[in-house]
Amino acid sequence: MIVEKRRFPSPSQHVRLYTVCYLSNGLRVKGLLAEPAEPGQYDGFLYLRGGIKSVGMVRPGRIIQFASQGFVVFAPFYRGNQGGEGNEDFAGEDREDAFSAFRLLQQHPNVKKDRIHIFGFSRGGIMGMLTAIEMGRHAASLVSWGGVSDMILTYEERQDLRRMMKRVIGGTPKKVPEEYQWRTPFDQVNKIQAPVLLIHGEKDQNVSIQHSYLFEEKLKQLHKPVETWYYSTFTHYFPPKENRRIVRQLTQWMKNR
Repeated sequence: MIVEKRRFPSPSQHVRLYTVCYLSNGLRVKGLLAEPAEPGQYDGFLYLRGGIKSVGMVRPGRIIQFASQGFVVFAPFYRGNQGGEGNEDFAGEDREDAFSAFRLLQQHPNVKKDRIHIFGFSRGGIMGMLTAIEMGRHAASLVSWGGVSDMILTYEERQDLRRMMKRVIGGTPKKVPEEYQWRTPFDQVNKIQAPVLLIHGEKDQNVSIQHSYLFEEKLKQLHKPVETWYYSTFTHYFPPKENRRIVRQLTQWMKNR
């Protein structure tokens, strides 16, 4: 699945970084791969970024942060970014980039095949949900941090994103309701086999905590394992010290699943 793999400068001597070109439904898509320098077998970590295009782009420092906890991390840029083919369509066909990235980790020689975790931040939350649905029992866990779960709610809450969403998705929720419903897979949550952790700041104005409440409710209705870490004083972006602490906690949570 990997078409090209090139070394990328790493600020950490303990983690090797590579830019990767891989195939997703026939498209050449780019991503960032981080491998612990110490030889061994590791859990896989699929990092699903937020935003769209240059907004919310994958940051090497963030990827190294997770890889340093003992994971092989792969973060797709999504189609159409950093020289990749195709165009993002906000949890539409570009979900295939996440699915293919998960399969890439399954084929990585240093990854334990049954120990691949899914992590989604912001818009990556809905990508993570879709990937957990697609992969079923093959996903070891799912973490959604400040994650989107309902695309109609996103349209309602984020007036600043409406023009982009209408262009990328094809219209408003009233004009093309099927497109928004397709991107809001609550009716398929029963297919999620992985334990779920939801992390959210209650003062988040980018992705309201209502998204996590809705996802949590759906999981509980189906008696799916779900844990929530909600923080009353935090927004979409957590203070650096707390961010580092929670990264350590959530990676330990993953390893214990």
